[in-house]
Amino acid sequence: MSALRVVDGHNDLPWAMRGVGYDFDAVDIARSQPQLHTDLPRLRAGALGAQFWSVFVPCSLRGDAAVTATLEQVDAVYDMVQRYVSDLALVTSADGLEATLADPYLIGSLMGAEGGHSINNSLGALRTLYRLGVRYLTLTHNENTDWADSATDEPRHGGLTAFGREVVAEMNRMGMLVDLSHVAATTMRHAIEASEAPVIFSHSSARAVCDHPRNVPDDVLASLAANGGTCMVTFVPTFVSPDVRAWALEAEQQARAEGLDPRDLSAMDGFWARYAVPRPRSTLADVVAHLEHVREVAGVDHVGLGGDYDGVGVLPEGLEDVSCYPALLDALRAQSWSEEDLTKLASANIVRTFHDAEAVSYRLRDQRMPSIATIGALDGGGSEGAGSAA
Repeated sequence: MSALRVVDGHNDLPWAMRGVGYDFDAVDIARSQPQLHTDLPRLRAGALGAQFWSVFVPCSLRGDAAVTATLEQVDAVYDMVQRYVSDLALVTSADGLEATLADPYLIGSLMGAEGGHSINNSLGALRTLYRLGVRYLTLTHNENTDWADSATDEPRHGGLTAFGREVVAEMNRMGMLVDLSHVAATTMRHAIEASEAPVIFSHSSARAVCDHPRNVPDDVLASLAANGGTCMVTFVPTFVSPDVRAWALEAEQQARAEGLDPRDLSAMDGFWARYAVPRPRSTLADVVAHLEHVREVAGVDHVGLGGDYDGVGVLPEGLEDVSCYPALLDALRAQSWSEEDLTKLASANIVRTFHDAEAVSYRLRDQRMPSIATIGALDGGGSEGAGSAA
């Protein structure tokens, strides 16, 4: 069992709780909740020192509805931290993250907004999320925004638009981490080029190991060394197992033949209930392969963990819930990862990236005021655009 404490980049418990109206009396995470991947006993068993909670809303919520639902997710995290104040502590800074990691009794709670549609093309909304404590924004979810291409949509912009670059610049100025999970490879490259601060991938794996557009190409992984960013490897079977990826492609082809959009979870529920082809196994070893590859290509200073618990229905064998991080770290020890390597993976890399992004922010706030640019002025206008929390 490892004594290391883990900082995980992405957990969708808030969205799972939306299904019960955020009622922590009905679903008390202080007790075992086997229908979830996450509860406090298993967070402690998994040696979680801090968790980025995803304040996710699907792309099917658009415009003001997306902003409202995101605010409700933020509110749910505040309620959760207040209810479980002996276990959870709200964290909004790199210093706060380090302090919480040093306290064996508390689990740090950070927030990340998953999808640029959550700001409805408004830099004011982006700044408001930052003031509320949100410390990363995933630039897209499963569909393009009006200013950035998604990995799982038809290319529309060729990466980032001028307004998209302004979003990145404003995030740099505030100290909000630029999260490139879910975005197209062109968007990844544009964002890293545009960003003055290190970027993160809150829950993505290596495309060379599993050829899924949600994963990170080697040239982008290699660029993290100069950028200072961190790729937090995810556990989603479709992203980590080539066999599961091939199975999912066949299933999606069948769904489209039936007139369904595979990105639309609610529409796909009935399809999965009747789809008869067995899902292949994915295992902890699949995740180890991705971690090994990211360490080799990006370097050991640029790899982390972003499980995506409660954002998907099935996890690899051996990584079924948040209690499983020690088993993963032990598997890496068996692959000759040193304790220094594991400390970097578990927490030190994302802590450094967070500190470095804040340092850029301190400099930029002295150089420029908040941007008042609009998408209309920079790009000529737009409206927004469904998907799973993965």
